[in-house]
Amino acid sequence: MSVSNGERYVVRSVRADEWPAVRELRLAALRDPAASIAFLETYENAVARPDSYWKERTERAAEGADQAQQIVAEGPDGAWVGSLTVLVEEAGTTDWAGFPVERRQGHLVGVFMRPEHRGCGLTELLFDEALEWSWRQGLERVRLIVHEENGRAQAFYRRMGFAPSGVTVPLESQPGALEHEFVMEKGSDR
Repeated sequence: MSVSNGERYVVRSVRADEWPAVRELRLAALRDPAASIAFLETYENAVARPDSYWKERTERAAEGADQAQQIVAEGPDGAWVGSLTVLVEEAGTTDWAGFPVERRQGHLVGVFMRPEHRGCGLTELLFDEALEWSWRQGLERVRLIVHEENGRAQAFYRRMGFAPSGVTVPLESQPGALEHEFVMEKGSDR
């Protein structure tokens, strides 16, 4: 598929054997200037993880998995330029922040696009693929959590059809800081 700059990109789910590329892209994301308000993990923690961690992480979200799916944008040269992951949250469970999950839903995490590829339409394609996968899984809604100071991401999520739910999550790592839940109900996407 082409994007606004005319180059050909492929948007697809990762394969289990691609864990080195998953690791490299995640480490690049954690070095981004916005990483401290975009991700709960630090570069230092991620780079210290063993290969077994990356293999398991990739396998759990690879093509064919039904509880998570990592989607990548692959450039014309085969390099990965962006990614996101959808995690399935089951009704009756508790989410990462300790809140009850009331209905089966997707949770978008790990959204990252290399800076030189931002603004050309690739992130929209990643989101479209993630939403299509979510609806095929029978999820009722998809949500994401965004830091209150990440205005660029909030504006993008609104353009994609996500709306603030009113739910806020305090950050243990940043006392006084909040993250906001944005949601999209099935059937309401753009």
